[in-house]
Amino acid sequence: MSRRLLGVAVTATLAVTLTGCGSGGSSSDNALEIWIRQAPDSDSAKTAVKLADAFTKASGVKTKVVALFDDFETKLNQQAAQKKLPDIVINDTAQLGNMHSQGWLREVDKAALAGGDKLSERAWVAATGSDGKFYAAPFSAQAFALIVRKDWREKVGLEPPKTWDDLAKLAQAFTEKDPDGNGQADTAGFVIPAGTKRGYASWYASSLIYANGGDFIKSTGGGHFQATVNDPKTVEAVQYLQDQFCKTKTVNPGAVSNDTTVTHEVFEKGQGGIYLVGPYVLARFVKSVGTDKIEVLPLPKGPSGGPGTLGEGENVYMMAGSDQQDAQKKFAEFAISPEGQRIGMNKDANGAIVRLPVNTQVDMAAERQDPRWKVFQDAYANAVYAPPVPNWAPIRQDSADTINAVWADCSSNVKAAMDQLNTKLTQELQSQKAS
Repeated sequence: MSRRLLGVAVTATLAVTLTGCGSGGSSSDNALEIWIRQAPDSDSAKTAVKLADAFTKASGVKTKVVALFDDFETKLNQQAAQKKLPDIVINDTAQLGNMHSQGWLREVDKAALAGGDKLSERAWVAATGSDGKFYAAPFSAQAFALIVRKDWREKVGLEPPKTWDDLAKLAQAFTEKDPDGNGQADTAGFVIPAGTKRGYASWYASSLIYANGGDFIKSTGGGHFQATVNDPKTVEAVQYLQDQFCKTKTVNPGAVSNDTTVTHEVFEKGQGGIYLVGPYVLARFVKSVGTDKIEVLPLPKGPSGGPGTLGEGENVYMMAGSDQQDAQKKFAEFAISPEGQRIGMNKDANGAIVRLPVNTQVDMAAERQDPRWKVFQDAYANAVYAPPVPNWAPIRQDSADTINAVWADCSSNVKAAMDQLNTKLTQELQSQKAS
């Protein structure tokens, strides 16, 4: 029988939220338990239930969807300590190393996974461990672009930015020229999730770092890596952003403490007009801000490199210790199939859990009518995934702590801080036996 959720009251409560509206209402012990990192009352959680229901209808395998958002990895750790991991986890591609290093993941035989040969090779990169083996089935991909208040840009009389200088000038105009016309100095250019929680500061900065030809670490071959975060191109990108915080002051107040949940709301409330973000909020902003008021623009390449953007997404992880290994594989195969991908995409509506399809047989233009999605799809061609180190999480977190600090303290010397971070990342790679 499959493991039940016991001993974690908050998790059990959230699980009940979705039982009954999905999985045939089943909470029986033989249900395939599927965890997904989404808020339990969200449209995305409902899409996950639709996917699970369709899988049950196609396979006869009962399912139970558990949607969690806050402290998702903490809850997984609690379940692991009790030897009660779920059967399936749908989670960020960047979490692969962390989960694999703890022995949570089953290896995936790419050749034996029905439909695996129809998935993009770029997506398979994000399912690869530091040993070159696969530990997940790719499910969703995304790259990053600028969601901009089009009405504000037109009011201040500027063209879509083609360079970083253009972008800074647009942010300054949004901050100083009252683009919402209310006669108050209450708007900012950039809205940035610049806090340290889950490594958000480095998560955000990474797209500009990649757009400038920089990186955090680089492969030296054979599963070995070298810290490169003090490379001039990386330093230039972080310095550019510090200038927005400290010199031109074009970033929304309080950004250095914010995560994405708060930052989404800052943009929706009209407190800022430039949001470098993934496609998962497009449908939400179309509804909450207004479709005629927003546009999606590519992030300009930096002065020293590019183009580039952060690439990430979600994988379907088949968790170790499950007594339903055949059902795990069947679910993964359904999730990556054209039918599973289309359900996850949810057309143009809010609640997509497949942002960009990884199955090459799915035509995104046929599923989504909003042409703004294509900007994200085009950006994916130059997307850079987190490298397959044994555990990316501490590298992202250490980077976030340093980057957040130089944005929060305007007296900080960016080059000196990145030199210190480079030493710390070198030590982290050594501790992971990846240097």
